[in-house]
Amino acid sequence: MELYVPQEERLLVGAKKQSMGFGVPKESIWNENRIPLTPEGVDMLVSRGHRVVVQAGAGEAARYSDTAYSEAGAHIVPSASEAFASEFIVKVQPPTLEELSWMRPGATLFSALQPHAIPKEYLPALLLKNCTALSYEELRDEHGQTPYVRSMGEIAGSTAIVLAADYLSTTMNGRGFVMGGVTGVPPTEVVILGAGIVGTVAARVARGMGAHVKVFDSSLTRLQRLQNQLGQGVFTVAMQPRVLQGALEKCDVVIGALRSVNGRTPCVVSSAMVARMKPGSIIVDVSIDQGGCFETSEITTWQSPVFERFGVLHIGIPNMAARTARTASFALNTITAPLLDFVAVAGGVEEAAKNNPGIRAGIYSLNGTLTHKSLGDRFDLPYTDTDLLLS
Repeated sequence: MELYVPQEERLLVGAKKQSMGFGVPKESIWNENRIPLTPEGVDMLVSRGHRVVVQAGAGEAARYSDTAYSEAGAHIVPSASEAFASEFIVKVQPPTLEELSWMRPGATLFSALQPHAIPKEYLPALLLKNCTALSYEELRDEHGQTPYVRSMGEIAGSTAIVLAADYLSTTMNGRGFVMGGVTGVPPTEVVILGAGIVGTVAARVARGMGAHVKVFDSSLTRLQRLQNQLGQGVFTVAMQPRVLQGALEKCDVVIGALRSVNGRTPCVVSSAMVARMKPGSIIVDVSIDQGGCFETSEITTWQSPVFERFGVLHIGIPNMAARTARTASFALNTITAPLLDFVAVAGGVEEAAKNNPGIRAGIYSLNGTLTHKSLGDRFDLPYTDTDLLLS
């Protein structure tokens, strides 16, 4: 009979949100114009009980004013050191060594990593602070995809074609070609290495401008997917050295859009192959943040974006999406703001990572212990697997 006696109602109790302090310093790298949190993201976090500190001028390059952040509930501070004093630092580029010295011991860092651009002193300095660090590039969503790589890749693919079109023009001392077809004039030849997000968007934009586009990839599955998306106006080719060499000798623009799953991007174009390209042709290596897929590639900057080798112009800018900072910042915010709130609800990165493999994949330092194999191998540092530390 006890089953029929009125019982006390049991209500579902939600997880208690933990208030956290987030710091957003101004990017110190020249021409890094993005910001990871927009005023809309700040408003969401503040409404959930969190404190957000934004350095004065941090959003100006992306056309977000201090007033907009203040009205969203952020505390505007005059110096970077004050923003870095927060328990959770959010930025686009990895901190400089000086910026690392401003971080409190045991703080959490969320930024891009760019392992082929950071100095060898970076990781030891970070680990010495007993920091937990997550990288945008390794973070995964519920489908196992990398949202940062996808969003920034879409922007980079479009930007790469626009940059190439600029440097083909006479005003930029290029060959004087237009990126596309003109009635009665042969179209510009564009070769794209990689049929992923960057390559697909680059192919779509180049084809839309009227160029003759060939996409190379080692995966027939990726080539078939690209062909299904873009139709018969784009030519897809399996990655074979002799076939690739012939295409490079004829083309006007090459876009490097290969991406490694773990470690360095495969270098598929040798110096000898570049030397046989047409003088004045253009290489845009979007893969440069992972080492580049051309043997002749080097990292360049927005203030000095181009260098010449074998008569071929090279562009190797790792933060390609910074050219359209407003769009890129909005895309970053859609990744960053929900993740920060999720981590706060869970009680910190360590607790969040236990039940979320996507966050776990993004960790490369946990409480001062390096957890990323490729970083350990690259910089000759000991590492421990994240799953082992969390078990």
